[in-house]
Amino acid sequence: MSPSSEQAAMVGPTQKVNLMGLSQKGLEAFFETLGEKRFRATQLLKWIHQLGVCDFQKMSNISKDLRNKLDELAEVRAPEVIEQWDSKDGTRKFLIRVAGGSAIETVFIPEGERGTLCVSSQVGCSLDCSFCATGKQGFNRDLTAAEIIGQVWIAAKSFGQLQECGTRRGDRKVTNVVLMGMGEPLLNFDNVVNAMSLMMDDNAFGISKRRVTLSTSGLVPALDRLGEYTDACLAISLHAPNDKLRNELVPLNKRYPIAQLLDSAKRYIDGLPDTHRKITIEYTLIDHVNDRPEHAQELAELLADVPVKINLIPFNPFSLSNYKRVSNNALRRFQQILIDAGYTTTIRTTRGEDIDAACGQLAGKVNDKTKRSQRYKLDQAAMLSSDSDIIPVKMVNS
Repeated sequence: MSPSSEQAAMVGPTQKVNLMGLSQKGLEAFFETLGEKRFRATQLLKWIHQLGVCDFQKMSNISKDLRNKLDELAEVRAPEVIEQWDSKDGTRKFLIRVAGGSAIETVFIPEGERGTLCVSSQVGCSLDCSFCATGKQGFNRDLTAAEIIGQVWIAAKSFGQLQECGTRRGDRKVTNVVLMGMGEPLLNFDNVVNAMSLMMDDNAFGISKRRVTLSTSGLVPALDRLGEYTDACLAISLHAPNDKLRNELVPLNKRYPIAQLLDSAKRYIDGLPDTHRKITIEYTLIDHVNDRPEHAQELAELLADVPVKINLIPFNPFSLSNYKRVSNNALRRFQQILIDAGYTTTIRTTRGEDIDAACGQLAGKVNDKTKRSQRYKLDQAAMLSSDSDIIPVKMVNS
């Protein structure tokens, strides 16, 4: 882990320290500044992340004097839920207010006994991938570790997973976490790493390392560092089989092209202590853009020497995009080509579309510092007011 951001959170003579985002090591350092034993960190972790208790006075195995001291110096504060939507398919979306007035979105997706939480890492996103609603909202700032792990805490609390005062656990639990929500996780490295450590800590949420997945668009220098701090699963947002096409869909590719990205991903997987893990390749299929048979064949050749499984994602339309959803025939044909080439290839079921919670649709409410969202809205208004009745879909050939 990287303790620097946790130490930075413990400065300022008048501001209370938010213990929600401190890892085991961060809490141990905090209690040492109070002259307390390190075991207090384990006690706090369990109270906060397993029992859902934010009131120090309810932490019965801590002395009254220490409880009073904590009231003076610290707090346990999760972000505020503005609104919650429940889809007819069981998906649940949270609109969460964060410091500064912006809002992020977090989505819980149930599937049998598995419950996957899609967590955001930034307010907006600076990368502006052409098929993603988040990028069109612009960018405000990185989320703190408390705001990242707070999303897990909020979701678990909403399903009764946390057992405050001995209440019964809910039947539905957050069993998996994917950092695939708003933002590029590796651009918020320290806070994401610290939040993931809490997800996997047995004294906190205790989620298996095989059930926590970080997804990246390809920030290679940060990916090269990642293995020093975590052994979570890795997903690569690829979406194209060649650099020419990926440059259009994922502008970051111009700086870190596919070959560099895949080499870095292989180094990460090779460095994990357990064997047989694979990189998940995420590939959003867009009608007549990257969904042709030749794209599937090129993708199969590209990944020949990389230990991967492939997840195909039908594009989910949103208001500021002219891309169209892939046809079912093209989707199945693409999948079959990859299966025939020997790849485990799944199709991500579209969930929560009735509440705008499907993959690529998360937008939140971003106080955009880049003015990008304003430019997209002006461009869209100009197109709609033109004389043409049909807005052409830009095609990118490989």
